[in-house]
Amino acid sequence: MLDQELSRAGQTYRPSLEVRGLEDVPRPVVPLAIDFPDGHIIPPHTHRRAQLIYAARGVMTVSVTQAKGGAKGGGGGGLWVIPPQRALWMPAGIDHSIRMTGAVEMRTLYLAGVAASRLPADCRVVAVSPLLRELILRAMGIPPLYDEDGPDGRLMAVVLDQLRVLPVMPLHLPMPEDRRLAGICRALLDDLSDNRPLAAWARQAGASISTLGRLFRDGTGMGFTAWRQQARLVRALELLAAGRPVTLVALDLGYDSVSAFIAMFRRAFGVPPARYFRD
Repeated sequence: MLDQELSRAGQTYRPSLEVRGLEDVPRPVVPLAIDFPDGHIIPPHTHRRAQLIYAARGVMTVSVTQAKGGAKGGGGGGLWVIPPQRALWMPAGIDHSIRMTGAVEMRTLYLAGVAASRLPADCRVVAVSPLLRELILRAMGIPPLYDEDGPDGRLMAVVLDQLRVLPVMPLHLPMPEDRRLAGICRALLDDLSDNRPLAAWARQAGASISTLGRLFRDGTGMGFTAWRQQARLVRALELLAAGRPVTLVALDLGYDSVSAFIAMFRRAFGVPPARYFRD
């Protein structure tokens, strides 16, 4: 399709060119399949429909400037990473951009208001079951104006049932609104090998340890150490998807040993990093 050729040529892909018509289709669920090259960026935009953004291949990093809800509930702005075989649930009307790592096969389902009414009101990365994976891939071959009372309509109804029981994955990195804290978070994201303790950052920011710790909890819903570890987990997925060896990823992220990094990754995903992407 034209948008695939534009993306491969390095030109800007603007979702409104292709999605505008899809969002007006009188069906509860409308599918869209688009492939992107490594490093491609979809600039900030919004949709009138809710979305399930599925990564059949590659890793997508979704940046949300302002979402529904507060940071403590996981619905504020921040970064969400979508590794292979995971998906991001995104309600309608949220401003977001997407960065691709590796060759990405994006498979999206757009849900009308009624279809999305019983689904979460905030962004979240979810695990995709083998059944739902096959349903999503099958849905990509269904025309937008499918027969709601026929086999295609029944398949979409099963998709909706599956979406309501998806387990949430710990792949959200909340970004604070406080200017001092946002500066620290940006500095950490620029160099995640920086192992300085909270006290050092407090001195740099001209704040007490207790004040900075409270700002982290209020602004991100987690403590300083937990936020930095989450940031490292998010970056690890991007680096591994780009083909960087596990040993170098561990060093890039400031781990004292490869085994410590593998242990962190295993706690988050249940498998070591090498096996995660192989599977």
